[in-house]
Amino acid sequence: MDRCDECGFDYAGVSADELPPLLRTLGERYAAALAEVRQVRRRPAEGVWSPLEYTCHVRDVLGVQAERLALALRVEEPEFAPMGRDERAVAEAYNEQDPATVLAALGVAADDLAARFGVLGPAELARAGVYPWPRPQARTLLWLGRHTIHEGEHHLLDIRRAARSEAAH
Repeated sequence: MDRCDECGFDYAGVSADELPPLLRTLGERYAAALAEVRQVRRRPAEGVWSPLEYTCHVRDVLGVQAERLALALRVEEPEFAPMGRDERAVAEAYNEQDPATVLAALGVAADDLAARFGVLGPAELARAGVYPWPRPQARTLLWLGRHTIHEGEHHLLDIRRAARSEAAH
């Protein structure tokens, strides 16, 4: 994936130098987006997560990506385990979590991942691991960073859609 047709995210449009500042903004951007939603636990449609569930997911994506980055720096082309997004949402009861706690943890995870990417040079960013989605494929750490930004951007769009859906009702 080089471009997301749904949200318009262009992977090549994000340079390595932009990764840390973009990651650092996720905490405040999610807090602002969630503040626009009256019912953060409301699912706008069957099979669609609530804004709180999307926020929990992004928090967890940040943590999983930090683990994957660390593994790829230790092991030559490791296979990254799937994060089990749907199973995790159920097992950890995403929709029952406290929004303030989730937002705080998302901010910490975003800052941590930003710091990890901030110290990588070209050789480290070129290291790769086998990413499990959408099909197993070797991906560089630069791609991993870009994909993490895409996850954040895409799910902000999902939260905004939920807010618009809520306003229409």
